[in-house]
Amino acid sequence: MAPGVLRARALPVQPGLPGWVALLPARTPRPALDGAITADIAVVGAGFAGLAAARRLSQLGPDLRIAVLEAGIIGEGPAGRNSGFIIDLPHEVSAESLGGDSADHARRDIFKNRSAIALAQGMAEEHGWGREVFDPCGRYSIARGAAGDRHLVDYARQLGSLGEPHRLLNADETAEVTGTTSFSSALFTPGTAMIQPADFARRFADALRPPVTVLERSPVTAIERQGNGWLLRSDHGTVAAGQVILAVNGHAQAFGLLPRRLMHVFTYASLTRAFDPARLGGARDWAATPALPMGTTIRRISGADGDRVLVRSRYTYNPSITVSPGAVARAGRVHDRKLASRFPQLAGERMEHRWAGAMALTWNSVSIVDEVEANLWVAAGCNGVGATNATANGIVAAERALGHLSELGRNFARTAPPAAVPPEPFATIGGKATLAWKEWRAGDE
Repeated sequence: MAPGVLRARALPVQPGLPGWVALLPARTPRPALDGAITADIAVVGAGFAGLAAARRLSQLGPDLRIAVLEAGIIGEGPAGRNSGFIIDLPHEVSAESLGGDSADHARRDIFKNRSAIALAQGMAEEHGWGREVFDPCGRYSIARGAAGDRHLVDYARQLGSLGEPHRLLNADETAEVTGTTSFSSALFTPGTAMIQPADFARRFADALRPPVTVLERSPVTAIERQGNGWLLRSDHGTVAAGQVILAVNGHAQAFGLLPRRLMHVFTYASLTRAFDPARLGGARDWAATPALPMGTTIRRISGADGDRVLVRSRYTYNPSITVSPGAVARAGRVHDRKLASRFPQLAGERMEHRWAGAMALTWNSVSIVDEVEANLWVAAGCNGVGATNATANGIVAAERALGHLSELGRNFARTAPPAAVPPEPFATIGGKATLAWKEWRAGDE
């Protein structure tokens, strides 16, 4: 590779059409890049990180010319494959005490997460999006047995020590929400926002106004040094920009960046066809993450044509950042069993949509927002909480590009750098073994 030239070894591959997109009406994409344009800052990627970066850049510099380039169709990439949780509290339930440095770390995480929610909520309120797009309804952590119950009690105690509101539900109270007796307890926390992720991404992109230009179906195939700035090449045009924010998460490694800093994991989801809401009691809209890490995420979504249930579980380690249709089908069979065991009232209900989505993890679970070369910034490392972490990463990347230091940026500056991932084949062997062990530990959660 020539000095100052970063060429993409591959373009992103998206396995299966996410059900969130299938539920939406057809949309005319923004125009593709055609010819040569100039910008003050180019943002590569129109997922959570890229859209948040464009929003923050326009807030800090209303006159900045910003070009946002998306390789595919907005909403069909990893953002539209998300389960739709913008989570405010630490994601994993832990039985460890929250004292000293742990409490400070938790508070910094909560501040980061709520900064991401605030940006998303600001967009929703400014543009009048309904609760079907952005809903600050909170979430449940939900258990299916004694181990999960203990974790929820421990976690509730930690939240109490942090002064965070929460409510523990026993089995009967949980059944009133879920419409099924298949869960043993739950913990409700009010701060999470739920989104229809594909619709949210679409509306967010469409709400960006000049001098922000959004370009779809414009994959960046090369990034070349041009003076103090950069030249981005796509299939049918170029963008000359003073600075670049590469907001493509794990795909940054396709450009040869962040070697041995990211691990690529896919998770899988299935969405039922619409069913008569009378078939399942309880609330018609609720969302739950598992009490034990690597368990099963559940969402019930109401609609004009009936209700649907989303089931997300299964994780695979995929350093190639691709998965086969067979992997999606195998995960789908697991989802079918989980749906049947949790909601016997829906026996025989089939899944209408199945898909997979890529995640990029760092060895020590920290985000990466870094100037990898002069005026070239990378935002990566969603670490399994994509809507929240990617949004925060995009905010901080934008601020750093403009030399703005916020409290969120100061919190990021206190974070340890990403640890090196072991070399191959040890990374893949270890990654697959760790995922298998964590899924086994989660059991039927």
